[in-house]
Amino acid sequence: MSDLVLNRRQEQLVARVREEGFATVEDLAGHFDVTQQTIRRDLAALCDAGLLRRYHGGVSMPSSVENLTYAKRQSLWQEEKVRIANLLASHIPDDASLFINLGTTNEDVARALMNHKGLRVITNNLNVAIMLSENPSFEVIVAGGVVRGRDHGVTGQPTIELIRQFKVDFGVIGISGIDPDGTLLDFDLHEVRVAQAIIEHSRQVFLAADHSKLGRNALVRLGPMSLVHAWFTDRAPPAEMAQMLGETGVQVHIAGEA
Repeated sequence: MSDLVLNRRQEQLVARVREEGFATVEDLAGHFDVTQQTIRRDLAALCDAGLLRRYHGGVSMPSSVENLTYAKRQSLWQEEKVRIANLLASHIPDDASLFINLGTTNEDVARALMNHKGLRVITNNLNVAIMLSENPSFEVIVAGGVVRGRDHGVTGQPTIELIRQFKVDFGVIGISGIDPDGTLLDFDLHEVRVAQAIIEHSRQVFLAADHSKLGRNALVRLGPMSLVHAWFTDRAPPAEMAQMLGETGVQVHIAGEA
């Protein structure tokens, strides 16, 4: 199910489980006015994709301590991520300096930047570094540290120390989850510390995160949404977040359908 494309009911089903915390087949079938067999097919697909987790009697959200595999994250919300990446890249001028950290959306951002000129990029993402090094007008600096085999990300104290040597125009970061109060969450403490260093040493911070990150559980707290200057996403955030975003001055850029 790595190429799963969610239909509207499946999206709403995931949202309902996120709100309720746990749901049974019977409850979901009644809520959506479909047969239990239809719900079971939906749940099988969503659990296989890692978006829900099976329990005896029903389903809940995935673990807050373990992220989806890199391959699964690459395959989910592909079109939305590309739109987000293209919009974010349009806000990066030529001859700018920037950090780009880990995440599949950030790799799409790097791809969208390939037609720029004169960028100076510091990254702890080896996939991004290899991609951007193909542009002869770019200078790409790779942070040292421990390489994670699962996604070619680099983390650790040497990574942070390298980042601290710079002050760049833009820091481009991803995130695993966003609480309703705007708290940014991730699964890996080492990755969060790198992201915090990037935020501290960037003049502007751009967050690339699609709608599926809203309400998603993750163990490690990066910080409040107010740490970022602009959030690039594919859908308008829920009404309950609007006041917080307005008060903190975070700009929200929505990448609509092409």
